[in-house]
Amino acid sequence: MAWTTRRLPAPRTSRTAPSSLPLTEYRSLVFAPRMQTSIATSPTEGKSYYERHGPMTAPTRTELTTFVSQVDIRLVPMLCILYLISHLDRANIGNAKILGLTDELGLSGMQYNIALSLFFIPYVLLEVPSNILLKHFTRPSVYLGTLIVSWGIIMTLTGVVRNFGGLLTMRLLLGIFEAGFFPGSVYLCSRWYMPRDLATRVAAFFCASALSGAFSGLLAAGLSKMDGVGGYSGWRWIFLIEGLITVVLGVLTFFLLVDSPEISTKWLDQDEIRYLVIQEFIKEGGKFKEEDKKTSWKDVGDMMRNWRIYLLSYIMLCQSACNYGTKFTLPTITEAMGFTGTNAQLMTVPPYIAGAISAVLFSKLSDRYYWRMPFVAAPLLLIVTGYAIIMGLKGRLEANIGPGYFAIIVACMGIYPTYPATASWAMNNLAPSKRRAIGSAFNICMGNTGGIIGSYMYLDKEAPTYPTGFGLSLAFGGSALLVAVLLELSFAYGNKRNARLTETEIREAYTDEQLLAMGDRSPFFKYTL
Repeated sequence: MAWTTRRLPAPRTSRTAPSSLPLTEYRSLVFAPRMQTSIATSPTEGKSYYERHGPMTAPTRTELTTFVSQVDIRLVPMLCILYLISHLDRANIGNAKILGLTDELGLSGMQYNIALSLFFIPYVLLEVPSNILLKHFTRPSVYLGTLIVSWGIIMTLTGVVRNFGGLLTMRLLLGIFEAGFFPGSVYLCSRWYMPRDLATRVAAFFCASALSGAFSGLLAAGLSKMDGVGGYSGWRWIFLIEGLITVVLGVLTFFLLVDSPEISTKWLDQDEIRYLVIQEFIKEGGKFKEEDKKTSWKDVGDMMRNWRIYLLSYIMLCQSACNYGTKFTLPTITEAMGFTGTNAQLMTVPPYIAGAISAVLFSKLSDRYYWRMPFVAAPLLLIVTGYAIIMGLKGRLEANIGPGYFAIIVACMGIYPTYPATASWAMNNLAPSKRRAIGSAFNICMGNTGGIIGSYMYLDKEAPTYPTGFGLSLAFGGSALLVAVLLELSFAYGNKRNARLTETEIREAYTDEQLLAMGDRSPFFKYTL
C-alpha cells in the first residue's frame, strides 16, 4: 500500500526536534508531547533520518487504519492459534484425568497436583532468559517455531508414558519449551503496535486461551470415543492427536509468522517501514533500535528497581492462580455437579466461551478510552462476585446447579480479561524496548508462579466442595483489586510530580543522553493510567 499524501518536512539537523513536529500523526504517544528528543540524528551512522531515508510520507487516517488492519491479519490470527494450542497442551491433563489418567498411571494422593505444578517451575524460571535470547534473533519466527515443534513432540510423547516418573519428565520438558512463547509473542506485538493498540491484541491471545478450554472439552469429548483404538486408552489419544497438531503448527510458524518490521520488505513498502521505524522511535523516547541492541545486566537491574512492576506482577499472579486452578479442575467440578462422561466435558465449554467474549469486550473498551485501571478492576470484581456466590453456597454445587454454574461463568468472565489488561498496562509503563522486553517477561514470569499455587488449590480430598480452592480464589481476586487501585494512585501521582517540573529545570539537571537512558524514569515520561 503506497501512501501518496503530504510529506513531512525535513527535520532540523540539531539534537533537538522542533516542537511543531507532527508526532500526532503517529497515534498515541508513550512520552508526553513536551518531550524534546532528537529524531534527527542516529549516532551509529552520523546522519539524520531524513538524510538516510528521504522525506517521510504521512498517512491519512484511512490509510493508517488499512495498514494496521493489514498487520492485524498477518500477525494476530497466527499468534492466537499458536497461543490456543499452547494452552490446550498444558491444560488438557485436566480432561485426561476424568478419562482415567490417574487410575491407569497409579497416581495417588498429591501426585497429580505435583505433576501439574512441575510444569510451572521451568516455565517461570526461563521466561526472562528466553526473551533476552529472542532479542538476538533476526527472525523471531525461527525461534518461536523451534519452541513450538519441540513442545509438540513432548506432548505426543506424553501419550505413551507408563508411570508417574514418565509423566513428571514430560511435564518438566513441556514447561521448558513453552516458557518462551507467550512473552516472546507479546514482545513481537509491541514491535508492531503503539501502546494504545496493544491491549486489544494481547486480549486476543487470552480470548484464544479461553477458547482453548472450550476446544479442550470438545476435543476430549470426541477423542474419548477412541478409547481402545490401537490399544490406547482414550486419555492417551488426547495427547497423541493434540501433540501432532502442535508439531504441524510449529512447522507452519517458520513460514507464516511475520517477523520484525525492519525485515518485512516482502509485504511492506518503504513508506510503511519508515512509519514503523518512526513509531518505534516514539515508543523508545528518542532512540532508534540500532543505537544499542545488546541487553546488559544493567538493563535487568534498572527494571528490577521499578517497584511498580512487582505490584503488576502480583495482579497477574492472582489471575494465574484463579485461571489455572479453574482450568485444571473445571472438568472435575462439572463432574461433581452431577454431569458424567461426555456431558461433564461439554459443560466446561460455556464458561470459556463467556470468558473469551469478556476478554475481547473489556480490552476493546480499554484501548478505546486508553485507560487501563478500570478494565483491570472490573474483571477482578467479577472474580470476587463469582467466587463469593460459590462460597455462599458452601461449595454444594450439585444441590445448587443453576446458581453454581452461573457463578462459574461469572468468575471466568473476570479471569480472562484481567491478564491482557494488566500485561498491556505494564508494557505501556516500561521504556525503552530492552527494559520493556525484560519487564514483560519478568511480569509474566512472576505472574505464572500463580500457576504453581493454582495446581494445589483444588485438592481431591476436599471434593466436591473445594473450600480451599474457592476461598483462595476469592481472596486473590479481592487483594488484586486493592493493588490495582493502589497502582492507579501511584501512576497519577507520578504524572503530577513530573508535570510540576519545568523543561528548563529538567534540562539543567540532565543531558539528552541521560534522559534517553532513563526511559520510564525520565521526568518527560507520562505514565498510562
